[in-house]
Parts: sequence; C-alpha cells; structure tokens
Amino acid sequence: MALTYTTDPTTTTTTTRCRRRLHLHSCKHRHQWVLCFFFTGIFHKRYLFVLSILYIVGLITCAGRLLTILHPPPPPLPGSLYRSHELFLKLWPEIQSDNASNVELDNLWRYRRKLKEQRPCLNANAYQEPVSSGLQRYLVVEANGGLNQQRSSICNAVAVAGLLNATLVIPRFDLHNVWKDPRQVPYLSRHFFSAEFADIYDEDHFISSLKDFVTVVRDLPKELMESYNFSISNIPNFRIQAWASARYYLDEVYPILQETRIVRISPFANRLATSIPPHIQFLRCLANYKALRFSSTITNLAKTIVNRMIGKSLNSGGKYVSVHLRFEEDMVAFSCCIYDEGETEKSELDATRKNGWGKKFMQTNRIFAPDLNRVNGRCPMTPVEVGMMLRGMGFSNDTPIYLASGKIYKEERFLEPLRTMFPLLQTKESLATPDELAAIQGFSSRLAALDYMVCLFSEVFVTTQGGNFPHFLMGHRRFLYNGHAKTIMPDKSKLVVLFQNTSISWDTFKDEMESMLAESDRKSIMVPRVKKSTRKGSIYLNPLPECRFESESASLASCMRKVEWYLRNIADFQKLR
Repeated sequence: MALTYTTDPTTTTTTTRCRRRLHLHSCKHRHQWVLCFFFTGIFHKRYLFVLSILYIVGLITCAGRLLTILHPPPPPLPGSLYRSHELFLKLWPEIQSDNASNVELDNLWRYRRKLKEQRPCLNANAYQEPVSSGLQRYLVVEANGGLNQQRSSICNAVAVAGLLNATLVIPRFDLHNVWKDPRQVPYLSRHFFSAEFADIYDEDHFISSLKDFVTVVRDLPKELMESYNFSISNIPNFRIQAWASARYYLDEVYPILQETRIVRISPFANRLATSIPPHIQFLRCLANYKALRFSSTITNLAKTIVNRMIGKSLNSGGKYVSVHLRFEEDMVAFSCCIYDEGETEKSELDATRKNGWGKKFMQTNRIFAPDLNRVNGRCPMTPVEVGMMLRGMGFSNDTPIYLASGKIYKEERFLEPLRTMFPLLQTKESLATPDELAAIQGFSSRLAALDYMVCLFSEVFVTTQGGNFPHFLMGHRRFLYNGHAKTIMPDKSKLVVLFQNTSISWDTFKDEMESMLAESDRKSIMVPRVKKSTRKGSIYLNPLPECRFESESASLASCMRKVEWYLRNIADFQKLR
C-alpha cells in the first residue's frame, strides 16, 4: 500500500521562515567574522611591521658594533685636540727646576741683513705729460676696520690722491660693531669728520709731512658742501673693486673726478693693489712711515709705559719681550676652536658670535671644523702655550714680558699659568694708573695704538696669531731695525702636535723650541723673492728697499723734488684711454 505524505501549508511556511531566519542569522555572523578577520589582519600586520622595524634596528645596532670592532674609527688627527693644560701640569716640575737661561736679549738675533745702497728715484720724465689747469678736485674716503686696517686705508688714500692729482680730505673712520669706539659714529658735520682722526693721529703732522706731495685739507669747500646739503653722506659713493690697479683708477675714477670735482669711496680697505708704479708707492711709504704719527695723548702715554717697562728690565739691560696675545673672547669665538670647556664654553661663544656677527655663523651651509682649524694653525694660542714655548726656547723666569692684549677669555684659568712661568709679566694696566689710562679707556683703536708703540720698541716681539697688528708691526720694526723684524713667529701647525703629545719629555720639547727660535731669526730678515700683489709682498710687511729713506741726505731731497714735479705734471689721463 502506498504511503502518501501530505504537506501542511502552515508547517511549510513556518519551516521556510525558520530557514530564512537561520540564513539571515548565519549571514550576520559571517559578516561579523569577516570584519573581525579584517581588523585582526590589520592588527597582525601592524604588529609584524613593528617587529620588523625592531628587528632591523637591532640588526643595524649589532652590525654597527661589529663593524666598530672590526673597523674602528680613525684616531684624532695629530694636533686636533687641546691638551696643553695637561701637558703643562705634567711638565711643570721640570720647567720650574730648569731655570738656566739659554737666551740673552743682547745677542739673541744672530742673522744680519745686508742692505743695498739707496737706489736713485726713477726718472719722472718718463711719465711727463702736461695736465690741464682747472678747479681743485677732492678725494673723500672712509677707512673701515680696526686700527691697522684703517692705517692701510689712509696710506692707500694718499697714494690714490697723488695718482689722481686730487686734494685729500682727512679720512673718516667707519663704524663696525666689533671695532666700534664710543665716538666712532657716523657724522654729518666737520666736527666728527676730523676729530676722530685727530684722536688717534697727529693731524697737523700728517698734513705738513705730505704738503710737498699731496694737499690734505680738513674740510670740503663751502660751495661744494652746499651742493650736498652740507652732508658728506649725500655725496654719491663710488664702489671700487678690491685690489684695484693704478690703471683702473686712471680709466674709471679719474673721468668722474674731472666731471664732478669730488669722488667719495666707501669702504676703502684693500682698494689699491700692492704692486703700483714706484713713484706712487713712494707716497704710500711716506704716509705709513713718516706722516702717520700717533696723537700726543697716545705718544706721551706710550713713552711713559716704555720707560717704566725699561725700568723693570734692568737685569736684562733695559730690554724686554713683548707678546701680542689674541685670546680675547671675540677672537676665540670667531676662530670656532674648542678649548675643552664643554657646553658652558659652547653656549658662551655661540652668544658672542651672534652678538658680534649676527647670522654669519648660523647659516645652514656653514661647516664648523675646530679640529681642522687647530691642525692648520688657525686657533689662537693660549697664554699657557705661549709660556711653555718661550720657556722651551730658553727664556728664563726673570725675563721681563709686556703683554699686549685685550681682556683675556676666562683670564683666571688661562692667564695664571703664564704668570707662574714669568712673574715679571706686565700689561698697560699694571704699568699705568687708571687716571693715566682714562683718556683712552674704552676706545679699542687707541688702546691698540698704545700696545703698538710699546711693542715697537721691545727687543723681541712675539706674534701668536695672524692679522693686521703683527703684519704692520713687523714691517715697522724692519724699517727701524735695519731690515730685521726681531720677531718670534711660531710654527703653529708644529706646535699643536707637540702640545697634544702628553708623553713628550721636556728635553725633547726644548729641542723643538730652540729650532723654532732659530727659524724665526732667519725668517725675520727674509723678504719675498718676487714682489707679487699679495700681502707678503706689501710695503707694510716688507718696506725695504722700497721705503728706505735717507732723510738727512740730499738724495732724499732730490727724490722728493722729482716726485713733486711728477705730481704737478701728471698726465692728461683722457689721452690714455
């Protein structure tokens, strides 16, 4: 019998609904599971990514350490680290016990320079061409920089005035935030124009010494000043390229001077080439070595200090050693060298650089390499280094020393070792009373001029850093001392290697210093074989034989007459163009 199944419509509908609900329920769970899987996957991926990064960092760290072990970094360059204080403390017992002087100031310098006889002046007829008569024309210059850079500008201005047959107005001194003096400010009137020059130099002597060659006046004529509303600053400034040749002035500047009657040049530092015609070079020599004389205030105070220094040097026959030490805070900051004072030193010198030079040292492309600066001899010598060098050369502890310097950076730490090695150390502050220094105190250029004079008359001059001060002083000493600069010029690239070697013996160090002293003696009489347009070939560093004056002889008078004749018969430069 066949079985027959019947379907209940109600049951079928219910079953279908249940199946749909189950399907929907399962769909919801499936959707949640997919979402969970998705987010879990992301979590695991992030987790794996972090683990991967940590793994790579660990690998690099381990590999770096392994590479360091297998290939250690190179040792510091010889001379790149400052270890002078450590070396001093190690050698001090031997330095203290070794006080036998090997140096006598009376016969320290063994080399002698044989100077040729004075050459006659060049024949000025070779340059003769008639000059058209006309109104007087004026040259106005602004001498910028420190004392000796300004001095260079003044001498060059005299030479250019002679070259252009112009009347020179007393040079003005430009302001700089590093070299500024309280009264060295921009001016609008005659008072500031001439007073600043007279504060440093003997203005009357300057004018009278040059009167036969170049006319020098204190003021511009009233009719010219009216054209510029009585303000020098309103005169258009003529920009001159650095180290411009005589030909450049003749071709470019002279026509403007003829047209306007006045030329103002600012700045004027280094605006004339070293190599110029001999009859114009003569004017530069005359200005530097004869016409420029410090003011009576500076000269009289310098004589007082020199006499007192001689009085404290009787054991050495009245002779003394002068040291030009450039270890002021601004100089240390500018050098970008490190002297092991850590973060305190860095923050202090960073602030000094910012105050003195603005953003110059904050540029992103500027590279600081204090180790290379020291290796290359560009770091200022510290007082302890100067003291060890001089003791190594054979100067005993009773050697009288004059220290020409501004305020020493961290004086209590750096200067004390030098005083310990040389108890007879003197400065302008120790040799003069506050009242005597009051007239120049706070004026950087006048204080530098005082140091210049005291160093000029010392038996030995020690230069520790490059710059215009030793550059001009060595030339001036060559001019006075028959061609010998009588100057100790340290080989700083060699010194830094010795100072870093804390295992060196005192005897070995002394041998090296004695050789350096002998080399300084030889270099003091050397002159460049070829007089190129470089600093070493300038008459400021090597004045002889170009600046050899025979002031008491008729030959100088004859020479002066020829130069004067040339200046009064200067060529018509328009024909030369």
